[in-house]
Amino acid sequence: MKLEGRKAIVTGASRGIGRAIAIGLAEEGADVAVNYVSSEAAAQAVVREIEKRGRRGLAVRADVSDFPDTFRMAQDVLGAFGHVDILVNNAGINSDKTFVKMDHAAWRKVLAINLDGVFNCTKVFIDDMLKRGFGRIVNITSVIGQIGNFGQANYAASKAGVTAMTKSLAREFASKGITVNAVAPGFVETEMVDSIPEKVRQRLLDQIPLKRFGKAEEVARAVIYLVSSDGNYITGEELSLNGGLLMR
Repeated sequence: MKLEGRKAIVTGASRGIGRAIAIGLAEEGADVAVNYVSSEAAAQAVVREIEKRGRRGLAVRADVSDFPDTFRMAQDVLGAFGHVDILVNNAGINSDKTFVKMDHAAWRKVLAINLDGVFNCTKVFIDDMLKRGFGRIVNITSVIGQIGNFGQANYAASKAGVTAMTKSLAREFASKGITVNAVAPGFVETEMVDSIPEKVRQRLLDQIPLKRFGKAEEVARAVIYLVSSDGNYITGEELSLNGGLLMR
């Protein structure tokens, strides 16, 4: 139980990678707030999984791109838990189009959730962490932010921005007992990857040296490593889990 007694919040935790992270944190002893924006039933299902593991779960609705809504969520979580030790900024969307066809609305929507959302969530929880002299922040980025991708200029820009923010915040907060890191998954078996046409899936697999997609639980284990005492001497890093798709 590496996280016994810790209090955590995971954004976008009603499904996919966020769900796996929330459950993984609970398995290691943390109480976990499950943020969602529309899938209340799915979020409550994650809460039940957390409670099955003997931990406290809390479903909290908020649109992380909206600062007042995010601030209200933070007050709910801090009111329920007393404090937050761990923040996992996982919420994200994609809206893929070639740049010529991409309109301003698609650009802004992706940046608002993927990048502004990380700012908003970090902003509303950082004062509590600073006051207590302890915090663990993990931002979920992407291999797409590292290599770019056809038709994903908005998504790639948002994730690369989160990486740069991660490094800057790590420098600002290191002396305050707070570490800030990122985890950059490659192609992971989620609803998003499941929706990719079979021919495209096979083409992607051909580019991955390990010849398989990642598992959400593998991303969760990386997050747990960074927020537990095992990762105490790591800050400002972006840990890549991509099966060898990008080696550097």
